[in-house]
Amino acid sequence: MQSRLAAPTRRTAIGAAGLAALAAMLAPRLALADPAAVAAELKKLFGDTALAAGRIKLDIPEIAENGFVVPVTVDIASPMTDADFVRAVHIFAEENPQPTVATYRFTPACGKASASTRMRLAKSQTVVCIAEMSDGSLFSAKAQVKVTVGGCGG
Repeated sequence: MQSRLAAPTRRTAIGAAGLAALAAMLAPRLALADPAAVAAELKKLFGDTALAAGRIKLDIPEIAENGFVVPVTVDIASPMTDADFVRAVHIFAEENPQPTVATYRFTPACGKASASTRMRLAKSQTVVCIAEMSDGSLFSAKAQVKVTVGGCGG
């Protein structure tokens, strides 16, 4: 009986090598971050500036039944005047492939420092929110989110 499988061609070998190279380049990006990755990102953005508690209301569910669409809303207490306003809000997820989830920029003309989005969480983890004020001060808030899939926690 004759085999129907042909010997690999040069084109097949080159294609397989290309896919392997692509996988090798993407694999580091698919690894999960960790709290140290978030800390490194904060150090890169803000240096050694101290993080204070307060001013941030982080509204995110404690239990997310679907990690693909986790709603998050941030409100920062600020008069939003030329002398005192929120310059930016940064949201991080400690165990996602990329720790930075979103960054929102504000000006006094915004009138209110508030933003809502939906984010994807790879698994149960801590979400960190940093508010960068016009005077350079930083405020932080954290929330633990348990992601469940089919009733099972991850």
